[in-house]
Amino acid sequence: MGWKEAAEPVLTRMPAVRRPEGHVPFKRKLAWTAGILVLYFFLTNIALLGLQTGEASDLFGEFRSILAGQQGSLLQVGIGPIVTASIVLQLLGGANLLGLDTDDPRDQVLYQGLQKLLVIVMVVLTALPMVFAGGFLPAQPSLQLGGLSLGQTGVQLLLFAQIFAGGVLILYMDEVVSKWGVGSGIGLFIIAGVSQKLVTGLIQPSTGGFFYNWYAIITGQITVGSIVGGDGLNTLLLGEGQIVALVTTVLIFGIVVYAESVRVEIPLSHARVKGARGRFPVKLIYASVLPMILVRAVQANVQFMGQILQSQWAGMPAWLGVYSEGQPVSGFFYYLAPIYSPQDWMWWTGAVTQEWWMILIRVAIDVTVMVAGGAIFAIFWVETTDMGPEATARQIQNSGMQIPGFRQNVGVIEKVMERYIPQVTVIGGALVGLLAVMANMLGTIGAVTGTGLLLAVSITYKLYEEIAEEQLMEMHPMMRQMFGNE
Repeated sequence: MGWKEAAEPVLTRMPAVRRPEGHVPFKRKLAWTAGILVLYFFLTNIALLGLQTGEASDLFGEFRSILAGQQGSLLQVGIGPIVTASIVLQLLGGANLLGLDTDDPRDQVLYQGLQKLLVIVMVVLTALPMVFAGGFLPAQPSLQLGGLSLGQTGVQLLLFAQIFAGGVLILYMDEVVSKWGVGSGIGLFIIAGVSQKLVTGLIQPSTGGFFYNWYAIITGQITVGSIVGGDGLNTLLLGEGQIVALVTTVLIFGIVVYAESVRVEIPLSHARVKGARGRFPVKLIYASVLPMILVRAVQANVQFMGQILQSQWAGMPAWLGVYSEGQPVSGFFYYLAPIYSPQDWMWWTGAVTQEWWMILIRVAIDVTVMVAGGAIFAIFWVETTDMGPEATARQIQNSGMQIPGFRQNVGVIEKVMERYIPQVTVIGGALVGLLAVMANMLGTIGAVTGTGLLLAVSITYKLYEEIAEEQLMEMHPMMRQMFGNE
């Protein structure tokens, strides 16, 4: 008996959000999406019961804008377990170890059940060390719940139960948006988190918002210093003035929107309906920016592992990592830590204590990981989401379309697609990785990180396209039937 037969009773019984039986009106989709968004913000503001306030350190740190959620809240783990489970499934699927055919309805159910089970396992594996190892989420010594008195172990178990519940909730919130709303829950949560940090970075007085800082500079509350001498220029460009961060943020917005519009359009014509023509767009960012989540999730998990080792292994060798205030300052984990801001690499400003050659090695590794990782995960993403040449050729063939001047044959269409899709996928993935690193190195408004900003802009652009498509199909029901959305 194979693993599928053994696991089928468990995987097919995993709780799932029911799919809509017919067409969901556009206004109802928007209502579901808005409702889940409100619920997301509500859950991020529910503090964990039993947590000692002011003492918890965010293990995800600079990755928080990508992994969503909120430190010390019910959504402590964010979308991290969902992303990690996706990576594991992509690797297993890419190596063809699962033996699942996603075109087979039975295997589709098994795949979805396996994905949910993996997410739940990842929630447990992420929450356990957060609560029970190293004091990352310090529990209160005791807690009174009505007539029940809990000791420290009991409080830790309560914290774990809350984090577990939040991790499962965000899984099903994502499923509700995917089936009943517009776009995906993961994308929605990333947009929400990044937008919140961007707005805060622009207007928040207490954390040094852009507009408040300039008001303080103009009124003399912030001393700029001599611009000719260099100190004042550094303050305006990289310090409180945040001019470089603002320019970088605007540039990333512009580049991503432009890159989304750059495409190769392959002409199509209907095999039976004369005059019915269309185009299949192969965008420069064909795999979207979402594979960047996978790259950053791998880096986040590596840094997470380093912090766990540092807190639990008193004699950890220096070559593996030396930590100061929870961050690596030398060793293996330092070199693998991503660049988060200009202060992490501009050694001539005196902001960093490491030697220049150590910083250059770290920058080189970060660029290599992001560019190569972006290309590799983009290929995985395309193949596992049925966007590859073979799957695309089947979709075109099944829709009754063909490429003018070529025989109506799946193999022929696939060969044409192979001229464009693999190359564009690699180039687009590498370009997105390079953009993310450059944005991090120059800094962004609200410290949302380059990857977070790229994701937010790209997902918002795609959400806009999907809303426009939904509105078009709402106005012309016949188009729904043509594209099989009825």
